Amino acid sequence: MRVRQWPDGSPVRVFVLPDDDPLSDQFYRERLGMYSYVLRRAWDRMVFTGTGFAPTVVQSEAEMIERVRSTPGAIGYVSKRQSSESHIGLLHQMPVLVMNDP
Repeated sequence: MRVRQWPDGSPVRVFVLPDDDPLSDQFYRERLGMYSYVLRRAWDRMVFTGTGFAPTVVQSEAEMIERVRSTPGAIGYVSKRQSSESHIGLLHQMPVLVMNDP
């Protein structure tokens, strides 16, 4: 949430699944150490204060893969099963996080 641009200066574009998606819950708890409602409050606060943007919500892992693949500077997460089939690079060897190189 604090990083707004990649080292090359391109903006970070965040894509997430809906808060009620089981993969979102798992990702937020296991990888970020927080619950979805806590993360949503932080995003809402950033939007309200004008210090950041809310992530773009996608409806499926397939849409996540397509949006991350087609958006420069994008980052998102999918299950291991989806990420290995799509051949999207992994960020920091995290099996549920994928990144489109800026």
